[in-house]
Amino acid sequence: MISLMGIPELRTMEREKVGTCVTLSALSNIPSFQHSAVGTAARLVLHAAAPQHGHPRRQPVSRHPLQLLQSELRVRKSIDFCMKKDGHICWVAPSSPRCWAVSSSDVAPVMVAIGAEYRLVGPHGERVVPAGRFYQNDGINYLTKQPDEILVDVRLPAPNGWDAVYHKLRRRGAFDFPVLGVAAWVQWKGKNVVSARIVLGGVASYPQEVPEAGAALQGAPLSDESIAAAAEAAYRPSKPMDNTDFDLSWRKQMTRGLREAGPR
Repeated sequence: MISLMGIPELRTMEREKVGTCVTLSALSNIPSFQHSAVGTAARLVLHAAAPQHGHPRRQPVSRHPLQLLQSELRVRKSIDFCMKKDGHICWVAPSSPRCWAVSSSDVAPVMVAIGAEYRLVGPHGERVVPAGRFYQNDGINYLTKQPDEILVDVRLPAPNGWDAVYHKLRRRGAFDFPVLGVAAWVQWKGKNVVSARIVLGGVASYPQEVPEAGAALQGAPLSDESIAAAAEAAYRPSKPMDNTDFDLSWRKQMTRGLREAGPR
């Protein structure tokens, strides 16, 4: 195992470029991000994860790594391994021939919604991939990044007449992953919406953009009617997987009204 944390180029912190060795804690505290959808998503990850995810150099591992491994093996042996780890069953959808592991990221839907770009470097050179093409709907091969490539930085669009927001549904307000996430990006011309993107998280193996939902907001000022139409458009393709103890139909219904639902 080789740490990349000492490479200065991977620790860049700028408004329009963030290195991939910048911690979520540091990202959420950058003044230009504190009130943005990116900052919101970063803080929600910190609330949902173990402390070492946000402060990798400050927090010790609570138990010895071998103990963690033994605990995992005991759990896995009791139900068998899934397709992602040498098994033959997808525990999210047991009758499926493919892996349906759910993308439970908070940050990824935001990156897709705002149109961020990822810079990758490998032995064959450098390439820039839009966030919407970086993830793919496959529980095992969920990234288009090649094994010999390094994700160097994330390039963020200039805040030129657009707003973005992220909302997360989870059982508890802290230490929990999303059972549904919604990222919305809107570009304005005066009071009119000229472009919009709606991206769902927690309902597929990748952040799922719903073009019909974005289209429902375009061409006019925001209104109760256009927001309801966008919510209905997002509801139709939302197909939560059976990976939590929440009722699937209830989770699907929440696609229409996540803002009002808040933490649950």
